[in-house]
Amino acid sequence: MIEFINAEQTLPLRNEVLRNGKLRLEDCQFEGDKTTDAFHVGYFKDDRLIAVVSFLPQEREGFSGMGYRLRGMAVLPEYRKKGIGNLIANFGVLYLKGKKVSYVWCDARKVAYSFYLGQGFEFISDEFEIPEIGPHRVMYLKLS
Repeated sequence: MIEFINAEQTLPLRNEVLRNGKLRLEDCQFEGDKTTDAFHVGYFKDDRLIAVVSFLPQEREGFSGMGYRLRGMAVLPEYRKKGIGNLIANFGVLYLKGKKVSYVWCDARKVAYSFYLGQGFEFISDEFEIPEIGPHRVMYLKLS
């Protein structure tokens, strides 16, 4: 079941999936997690949170209109390739369309390029390295 969740609920999955459990939970917080217009989406299976994604109001230089940044997309390994990431990403995007947001962007990990391309995102940068995390590219999805 898809639900809006709070920022604190995202932290254990962000740490486990995106940082291999190496950080303290407070180190998995993002700047903007608790801003008024930020929101977080979770997917629960049998009352267990198995996937999360955050949408933070953040414009991107060179783009006009209201922008949001997708961050912290994390699905437990045993639930990947089952469409759950698609469900929570689409839920957030549809919510943003209803708010008349112009675009969504993200720093996509190389292993997730095909996922975001499948969601309609486009590459808008060359590949770059984030230390201790790996190769990324900025991707963009026009909403309006």
